[in-house]
Amino acid sequence: MTPKRILVIGGGPAGLVSLRNLTDRGQFEHVELVERRDDVGGVWYLDDPKEGDTKPRWPSPAYPGLVGNVLPEFLSFSHFPFPEPPSTPHQPFPTLSETYDYLRAFADPYLKSGHIRLNTEITSVDELPDGAGWKVTFNDWNVGGESRQETWDAVVVAVGWYDNLVWPETEGLDELRAKNLAIHAKWWRGAKGYEGKVCSYKLRIAMSNHQSARSGYRECQFLQRYCRPASAHRQDPVYRSIRRPAFPGFPSLPNEHIKDVAPVTKYSLGPDDKITATLKDGTIISDIDTVFIGTGYEPYPKYVHLLNENKELQSLMTPPPTPHRIPSLHRYILNAHNPSLAFICSTMCYTPFTIGDLQSTWLALAWRGEIVYPQTAEERLVFERDRLKAIADWVATLDNPSALFVYGVLGAYEEEYAIALKEDVVKACPELKDVLPEWSEARTKHRETMYPVKFKSLEWMRDQSKVKN
Repeated sequence: MTPKRILVIGGGPAGLVSLRNLTDRGQFEHVELVERRDDVGGVWYLDDPKEGDTKPRWPSPAYPGLVGNVLPEFLSFSHFPFPEPPSTPHQPFPTLSETYDYLRAFADPYLKSGHIRLNTEITSVDELPDGAGWKVTFNDWNVGGESRQETWDAVVVAVGWYDNLVWPETEGLDELRAKNLAIHAKWWRGAKGYEGKVCSYKLRIAMSNHQSARSGYRECQFLQRYCRPASAHRQDPVYRSIRRPAFPGFPSLPNEHIKDVAPVTKYSLGPDDKITATLKDGTIISDIDTVFIGTGYEPYPKYVHLLNENKELQSLMTPPPTPHRIPSLHRYILNAHNPSLAFICSTMCYTPFTIGDLQSTWLALAWRGEIVYPQTAEERLVFERDRLKAIADWVATLDNPSALFVYGVLGAYEEEYAIALKEDVVKACPELKDVLPEWSEARTKHRETMYPVKFKSLEWMRDQSKVKN
């Protein structure tokens, strides 16, 4: 298939690089991007709502002062290098504002040309019969949220999943949530207001990706920022409930006010709204004021509907896929049943900016007919089937496997996956060989050198903070 008109949903890193690559490397008739918020940047855009603004908001889970854990070379889109942060070499990791500025500069020509529409909230993407494309319904908040419809030949979903919070199924947690005593890490905005309180923090360690709130670093950052002001008032620790120690790739400084404890099996609430946590090892922790939950997010494209065998529209997520994932994706990109629907950066990965660049380049060439992919749905489903089996076989050999060992996390498979995609790209378009990053064992080892660098930068930031105070 060769679509003429393509709509990209989402104005974060994945959507922006998809817009550029489909425009420049696909040479389609018209490519446009829509974003529901009032600016681009995705998670890296920390909006500042104006007084009296009645438009709906979709806040980023980012917080003031956030510093990333990926070096600029792994954040650089092809043909658009990321500037070196001014705090280099002591702190070479870009801040929230520096990353936003980079993405805003990248988007600027497309904003000026009208190829990006802001304040456009997608409410449904419906497959049309007989290969006629997609009916896209949206609320236009530029004109008071008026509902409108358009038809597009192909659709790219390139969004974060921060609307879809993951909550553990721990006994008693619902009661805490009802009283706003259990708070998801999405809403962390700083330690102010929690001084002197006892905090329990339930953490599922997760790797860094474009959904940065899931990163183990962010959770450790949260604890460190919280503990300093709290410890000035009382000696109670922050209890960090985890199933296993953090992976070496999630560096954090030692903190005497953080106490690691076993997983929580039950919460109970006393008459004074003080929380008691029962741990898996039988330990009881009482007089807890607040529970923070750092168990991340899950992909859930609820607005996408495909035609079923009865020619009736049905949610892409019906029936709910087990294990949870965006189902039926060939190469984590093309919908197997209708390859005019694509997803970019639908999985967690170590280097989402460069993976998004590679995936959307592959997609542009595939839709242009220069990369050959399987021509039947059955053949396109083989990728998902094989990946699910490989992961299940691997997990079966492990004791207490991490929640990261799932279909929706590239993990150690990222190198193999990216090498194969790039081979397709270079075969179709040899001039892109030196434009896109090289994935190799040497590059993976080089990426892993970021972790000790990050630890050193945390030490430097701590020392700078002590000097200022």
